[in-house]
Amino acid sequence: MNVTSHETEHRMSISPVVVKVGGALLGEHVDRRTFWKQIAGLGPAVVVHGGGPQLTEMAKRLGHTPRMVQGRRVTGPHDLDIVRWVLRGELSTLLVTEALGCGVRAVGVSAVDADMVRVTRRPPWNVDGEVVDFGFVGDVERIQAGLLGDLLAAGYTPIVTPMGRDADGQIYNVNADTIAAAVAGAVGAEALLLVTEAAAVRDADGERLPELRTDDIDRGKAEGWITGGMRVKVDVALSALAGGTRSVWICGPDDIGGRLRATRIVPGAGVQAADRGGLA
Repeated sequence: MNVTSHETEHRMSISPVVVKVGGALLGEHVDRRTFWKQIAGLGPAVVVHGGGPQLTEMAKRLGHTPRMVQGRRVTGPHDLDIVRWVLRGELSTLLVTEALGCGVRAVGVSAVDADMVRVTRRPPWNVDGEVVDFGFVGDVERIQAGLLGDLLAAGYTPIVTPMGRDADGQIYNVNADTIAAAVAGAVGAEALLLVTEAAAVRDADGERLPELRTDDIDRGKAEGWITGGMRVKVDVALSALAGGTRSVWICGPDDIGGRLRATRIVPGAGVQAADRGGLA
């Protein structure tokens, strides 16, 4: 992934925390004041938001049935319209308003803004013998984080909508976890926090793992206790670490500051059995 010299300058001067929050935690009946107050206490931070449930709900209201393949959304022309309306419009505005009310100097930006995220169209996948065209879904080609660095330097907290554009100017839907990992690497993040309802990774017996290493991830996938959405999260975590992010955590929305009940993803072999009890 290409990084510009402007980005490198910001890497050296500011090391923010990047927080990715999924759409399941952004429902209209969820009280997010605790979440935003914790964001306010992090220091320099970038928030990347998802919105899958909100996209699905809007599609249903419009009489459109979205297609999901292995948990990934196929994005046709109508789906792409809904992405723009819901994520960049309604949801981004709502989150900025909430954040401001909790003392966060929030600014809503799209990953299209300032050509932040450049993508290529995802090639078709072979899924169980079927060739699946995901439509307007983009894979990250390169990132320019200069706008984020400028906002952080001015004391703002960017709230990023996961979209991107290709070299011809076509807009694409982009996985929010992927955007968060790419942003974390580009800004030299102190930490990437993947905020989920699950709040941590659990082993086959349901016990929380305070630390998860590469060998454990491979074993968890093979044994089936790392699967579905959590499998995507740990893969993103490893990608972020490979891209230069200093630490990656999977945590709950009420555990962002202390991470006392979280799982830290660590490259290397062997899980540490003892509960380290918080930040390291």
